[in-house]
Amino acid sequence: MLAAIPPTPFHASPLNVEDIPHIMTIERASFSLPWTPAIYQHELKENPISRYLGIRCHHDALPRLVAYGGLWLYLPEAHVSTIAVHPLLRGLHLGAWMLAILLVEAVREGAREASLEVRVSNRVAQRLYRSFGFRVVGRRPRYYSDNKEDAYVMTLRPLDRLALMQRLHREEQTVRQRWHERKETVMAQFTTYAQP
Repeated sequence: MLAAIPPTPFHASPLNVEDIPHIMTIERASFSLPWTPAIYQHELKENPISRYLGIRCHHDALPRLVAYGGLWLYLPEAHVSTIAVHPLLRGLHLGAWMLAILLVEAVREGAREASLEVRVSNRVAQRLYRSFGFRVVGRRPRYYSDNKEDAYVMTLRPLDRLALMQRLHREEQTVRQRWHERKETVMAQFTTYAQP
């Protein structure tokens, strides 16, 4: 009989304005064109079609927020507005778990399809999106203002609730397994990272 894998210190919940400083730590480390705190203030308090969720951590040695993502609900479409993972916690499948959480939320809100933009050069993100069934349906020339790079437009239709719930469960289990395997390495990285 296989031993049970211990739980992770991670859990998902909606974001709020108190999370903005933690969001910005990840945002600035993840994007060459980071959104500003004011944009997140608007998204979290004033945009009626936005939904932002985060993966939080209750381990004292790790950041309070380790990943986040957002949706804009143009029903019946949900547009994935952003998704990011703390750089020192990549490789644990938190990004895939976050995307599954977002898509399940989109279905819960009544969406029947999803869309997003991704840099043409960002093959890692494209591989993740394709693994969920997203397909390239268009290209936005010079979409990113920092380097005038094109964006692919990717869509997933239809959103299959059962398949997404199964994927959510698998990704949560993968995060649990990888945390169990890599916990000591991750903790060592944060110890080094925290030193002056």
